[in-house]
Amino acid sequence: MTAFPLTSAFLIGSRRSLRLVERNLFVYKHGWLVLLSGFFEPLFYLLSIGFGLGALIGTIPGPNGQPIPYQLFVAPALLASSAMNGAVMESTFNFFFKLNYNKTFTSILSTPLSPGDVATGELTWALIRGGLYALGFMGVMVVLGLVVSPWVIFAVPAALLVGFAFGAVGMAATSFMKTWQDFDLVQLVILPLFLFSATFYPLETYPEPLQVIVQLTPLYQGVDLIRSLTVGAISPILLFHVAYLLVMGFAGLYVVSRRLDKLLLQ
Repeated sequence: MTAFPLTSAFLIGSRRSLRLVERNLFVYKHGWLVLLSGFFEPLFYLLSIGFGLGALIGTIPGPNGQPIPYQLFVAPALLASSAMNGAVMESTFNFFFKLNYNKTFTSILSTPLSPGDVATGELTWALIRGGLYALGFMGVMVVLGLVVSPWVIFAVPAALLVGFAFGAVGMAATSFMKTWQDFDLVQLVILPLFLFSATFYPLETYPEPLQVIVQLTPLYQGVDLIRSLTVGAISPILLFHVAYLLVMGFAGLYVVSRRLDKLLLQ
């Protein structure tokens, strides 16, 4: 069995893996409305909670301790959450169907593509899809006047980093799943992360023991990273967030590549 080397994860833009991205583009050629659907959920949250509830709350402490409008507090967190949700959707449900029912990857291996190319190609597609959501949501933030720092230009790459981490781990977890019922466990993980990663209220509102747990969760890394970039609160802790998400992503990519070797080449 040939394991996909960890260093090959850097070849996401390789020519062979991009063939799989090209295939996905053809598949969604007449179903582009499905791609757009993931953009509206965070937008509805922003308009209903960010501006609706925000009208009652007013300002809230930001990452640098300075008060910021509540909608500016929520918008970056929703950007991180949408990156997570988009990556998880593509790398779990869709990946599972292609792997176990449509047998897409089995057919692909009759071409020069390897299991490693399949892993990187599928993850690249998930990142492209997530990147479209991130760009669209960033455009909404600009229109609504939620851009207050030039550092915000790094928010979209940060959202892609969140998508990379969750997409790779999502594919790795899916490679162990046997039935559709197993996806209940995915929601059991994703929903608490969405609600309790300082998405809608500051970390300081939690009891101190719970604050430590929240700070160790992966979505919190993305939320705090994007929120800090959005308001210009630059500090060394952002490097920890980046390293955390990179390690998470490469670890997931390594696991799924080995699993695909086992599942597709047996």
